[in-house]
Amino acid sequence: MDLSNLKPAEGSVKNQGKRIGRGQGSGKGGTATRGHKGAKSRSGYSKKLGFEGGQMPLQRRVPKFGFTNINRIEHQGINLDTLQQLVDDKKIEGTVNFETLFTNRLVDKNDLVKILGRGELKAKLKVTAHKFTASAKAAIEAAGGEAVTL
Repeated sequence: MDLSNLKPAEGSVKNQGKRIGRGQGSGKGGTATRGHKGAKSRSGYSKKLGFEGGQMPLQRRVPKFGFTNINRIEHQGINLDTLQQLVDDKKIEGTVNFETLFTNRLVDKNDLVKILGRGELKAKLKVTAHKFTASAKAAIEAAGGEAVTL
């Protein structure tokens, strides 16, 4: 072994290929493989999201309709059968409030909670939430529990 046959380790050197924009003699000078004129030939060019080469983009072609109420208040719905399942799994007992729902990952920290009436509730629970449906409230009270509105 001598200096004439030294080589870097396999895979350690990544061949970058031909260097573009380094003079006519390189074969990739002049326009540096960008072609002539147009936005893509300029420095700083970046295609806008959804850009279709000047054609009307899909997001602007599709008709918009309806009404979106900017003052809408979203509630995270939790059904009675979900509460009964938590009782069966011994995750809750006696009282259900926002903290217990949060620790059981049924709601996020900024959610408003609405108790919905699907399923049946056998356990006697004191349920605290932002809203209740009439059927949910009736079912909780029929089971001997209490529905407290925040």
